[in-house]
Amino acid sequence: MARTPAAQQVEALPEADRLGDFPHPRDTARLFGLEAGEAMLAEALAEGRTHHAWLLSGPQGIGKATLAYRFARAALASPDERDPSGTSLSVPENSIAARQVRALSHPGLLLIRRPYDTKAKRFTTSIPVDEVRRLRSFLSHRAAGDGWRVVIVDQADDLNVNAANALLKSLEEPPERTVFLLISSAPGQLVPTIRSRCRDLVLPALSDKDLRAAAEQALAVAELKAPDESEWSALIALAGGSTGRLLGLLGGGGIELQGHVDRLIETLPRVDWNAVHRLGDELQPTAANERFELFYELLLETLARLIRLAVTGEGTDAERQRASRIMGEARLASFAALWERIAREKAQTVGLNLDRKGLILDTAANLAAAAQDNRSA
Repeated sequence: MARTPAAQQVEALPEADRLGDFPHPRDTARLFGLEAGEAMLAEALAEGRTHHAWLLSGPQGIGKATLAYRFARAALASPDERDPSGTSLSVPENSIAARQVRALSHPGLLLIRRPYDTKAKRFTTSIPVDEVRRLRSFLSHRAAGDGWRVVIVDQADDLNVNAANALLKSLEEPPERTVFLLISSAPGQLVPTIRSRCRDLVLPALSDKDLRAAAEQALAVAELKAPDESEWSALIALAGGSTGRLLGLLGGGGIELQGHVDRLIETLPRVDWNAVHRLGDELQPTAANERFELFYELLLETLARLIRLAVTGEGTDAERQRASRIMGEARLASFAALWERIAREKAQTVGLNLDRKGLILDTAANLAAAAQDNRSA
């Protein structure tokens, strides 16, 4: 079968919703941990009275997009190809609809996401209004027979103001047999009028068992080596129930970077400046951008966790003692302000392309000063 222009474009251009060399959500064979959400969508589809717009929300990287594409395949397949029980969205992988959805060539499917700027060689920072305006042409044609049309917005969090307003117009006057699937990791940031026109489907973080199974599936398809057995527990603990997060940690050396964070925090107010300088040299090059981002993500998460421990008193005795030793009740406000300062200065460094090693040295110095103040308080 000849490749369609849409399918060729999928192969030719990078995709904002793809993680490295891992399979795209529309190519993912099995969905783990979101069976309840799938059953709800499957039941609505089987009854033929599905809501015109669904907001699939939950933590980043848990499989929301995979679920959306499973719905698209089922909705666009012929009725006899769907699960007769009406409890799952499974359809034969070799069906015409399944193949066309994987190639983004089905005339009944429209995907709205951040486009790739071929001149700037990067993705746009948001979904522009022109992407949403493609809805006009898409919705102007009726689906064949009694078929469905499916619009996937991945992610709705990326819509700029004009794009959100343009989407709202379509949600306010939805055409018949058209389903909008809006994927969101931060639904509270969406325009309230968009949220009010969607049925909420809140999806949970994955259990440890489902998280490992989903990660092993992605690694096998990508033909990448799975981590050693001794590394799984650390990866799962850091991933927070997110397959995408776990794979990102694995690809970016997350365990090693968390070790850097833990050693930096644990020795405060002392700082091993030789180690900090080596880390700064390692994360300074542009080629290390992913690891630089991951280091600060892990650092900020670790600080936030310690602040929560100091406030709530929850956690193990060792965790509470660690939080008390580093920040204590007298300096909680200072450490909270420092968290915001680190996040702000990191964003400025990235946005203005400033010296990354200098930022890392400043971060270590500021942490040491805050911890020393706690000792003196």
